[in-house]
Amino acid sequence: MKLVSIITVNYNQSYITEQLLASIAANNNYPAIEIIVVDNASKDNPVPAWIPQYPDVSFIRSEVNLGFAGGNNLGIKQAKGDYLFFVNNDTEFTPGLVETLVKLLDEQPQIGMVSPKIRYFDEPTMLQYAGYTQMNYYFMRNSTIGQFEEDKGQYDKTTGPTGYIHGAAMMVRRDAIEKAGLMAENFFLYYEEMDWNDHIKRAGYQIWVEPRALIYHKESVSVGRVSGLKEYFMNRNRILFIRRNAPSALTVMIFYIYFILLVTPRNIINYMRKGNEYKGFTSLLLKAIWWNFTHSKNSTHLGYKLN
Repeated sequence: MKLVSIITVNYNQSYITEQLLASIAANNNYPAIEIIVVDNASKDNPVPAWIPQYPDVSFIRSEVNLGFAGGNNLGIKQAKGDYLFFVNNDTEFTPGLVETLVKLLDEQPQIGMVSPKIRYFDEPTMLQYAGYTQMNYYFMRNSTIGQFEEDKGQYDKTTGPTGYIHGAAMMVRRDAIEKAGLMAENFFLYYEEMDWNDHIKRAGYQIWVEPRALIYHKESVSVGRVSGLKEYFMNRNRILFIRRNAPSALTVMIFYIYFILLVTPRNIINYMRKGNEYKGFTSLLLKAIWWNFTHSKNSTHLGYKLN
């Protein structure tokens, strides 16, 4: 039986993380697991209180906020599992989740990483993810299969290759990590799992979705639904992803033209229309673009301050 390391990252959301741990305890029947929680420099360190409360969980405390990739990389370095199951702390397990994903990886050695079907926690019959289409690198566009559809089982027989896994829940084969390397920490937040996806593909593995496994996701708990932090990193890392993964220099050039001449003015107009809620977003967009002109696509990124 393969050992599964369940890894999650906490940042100022102790109660949400505790809900995840409770859902694992209530719904997981797969016996060969270890649980690793990485606290990413939360303002109030929850680890001392957690240690006696959760004696079977391993805790790692980082004194610097390393972002999603850096926090998970700390977990990887401690994990002993054959398969590593990365889950957002704002997810909730369902019965059979781990067993179903493990069975697929056991039977299909060509799979490097797999995601379950994801539904919205607040609207539990509504799909968030049942796979992704392939990426159009010229425009950095792809589509989420099933998003905002009512789940009537329409995707439950579509187990197989997909364009991308979903970063909220992804089980990864240790061998694939050893060949492709850790997550790129210069993303800090957003797109790092898609970048990792492409690198694992280039290491010779396939990416699958397993819709017979289900997890619930409380989306955007950590950064909020309207967030300058999110807007900055979504724009910055969209460019960075293309710089690192586009198939040719020509593709990168076409994307730059598209982003500068169409996306940037369109976004600025939208910020102005939306008023005070989006005040300061234009400067964050320009800062995101400038970052890509002043940093290497492989530069190390340790910690982050928005101002």
